[in-house]
Amino acid sequence: MKATFDLPEDLYRRVKAKSALQGRPVRDVVVELFGAWVTSRGPRRAKKDKFVSAYDMMRPYIGVVDSGIPDLASNPRHMDGFGKRPPRHR
Repeated sequence: MKATFDLPEDLYRRVKAKSALQGRPVRDVVVELFGAWVTSRGPRRAKKDKFVSAYDMMRPYIGVVDSGIPDLASNPRHMDGFGKRPPRHR
């Protein structure tokens, strides 16, 4: 079956040049592209990526390095008086 299409001139020149470099007629390229398009399942939609927090990304690395510094939360006197003194001006 014959069909006529109006293509942008620049696009047709590029298709013709590339098909000539490959030694293929433009008709074969068009038939191949239409065939691939018809058998495809349509445009691929990007899946919404699941939200990943910084904690989730760093989870494999948590606790890998021991700095030798004890955790401040383990010192019961660390928080003594917290919030009882008036704030200082800087």
